[in-house]
Amino acid sequence: MFNWIFDVVQKGGELTQDFIFISVCEIKCLFHPTPSCGYPPSHWCSSLEIAIECGVQKQCMELNATRSDPVFPLVAVTVYYESLCPGSKAFLTEQLFPTWTLLKDIMEVNLVPFGNALEILEENSFICQNGEPECSANMMEACILHAAGQSAFNIIYCMEASADVLKSAKSCLQLCAPSVKWATIESCAAGDLGHRLMHENAMKTQVLKPEHTHVPWITFNGEYTSEWEDKAMSTLFSFVCDLYKGIKPPACTGALKKLDQSFC
Repeated sequence: MFNWIFDVVQKGGELTQDFIFISVCEIKCLFHPTPSCGYPPSHWCSSLEIAIECGVQKQCMELNATRSDPVFPLVAVTVYYESLCPGSKAFLTEQLFPTWTLLKDIMEVNLVPFGNALEILEENSFICQNGEPECSANMMEACILHAAGQSAFNIIYCMEASADVLKSAKSCLQLCAPSVKWATIESCAAGDLGHRLMHENAMKTQVLKPEHTHVPWITFNGEYTSEWEDKAMSTLFSFVCDLYKGIKPPACTGALKKLDQSFC
């Protein structure tokens, strides 16, 4: 499966939203078709005990053998965005998620849903560029980022790739992080925690240097330049490979990895 994605990238093709979404689902099904444990796939390799319980110890050991060099820091990609902004949705689903799917061992993704919104402190409220639905979606995604851990980006990708970001939230959560209760997200978005998370995102956005002028606003290792932004919007995959200072993973170098001959 990864070879199919790799071939598309190396030949200059485009990774469509549907292709990546289907590929991720197929990888999970092939990796462990009948899960025997209560942990979501994103947690299977988080510890030796969980890997043994889920019956994927061999696969996790092989995965760890391809991890990035711990001496060199990961490429930190931070995206300041609005949940209903067409440009933000396109970047998240067509550039960022496909790149992260292939290069997650050498990059970390930080998402800050707020963008061009305004915070009205005296009213404890927010005004969003695309109206109240966007404020609700921003807060929902902030709560998901807070509660869902490693699965959060998968959930947000699922939402942003959907026709209706808000309405898809519950089903995307159940698909990508079944261990996280929907009631937890609803309570967060409707209560003080959601407002606090949005306030924090407002503060993060307001202190950007240089000041942001549009969304998505993308920084690499905490820094922004218009040249880097151009590369991020067009060839993010190659740019992340270039920025990483450690040993390049096979996806970056074009090296082939021979798998054990195992057929079904």
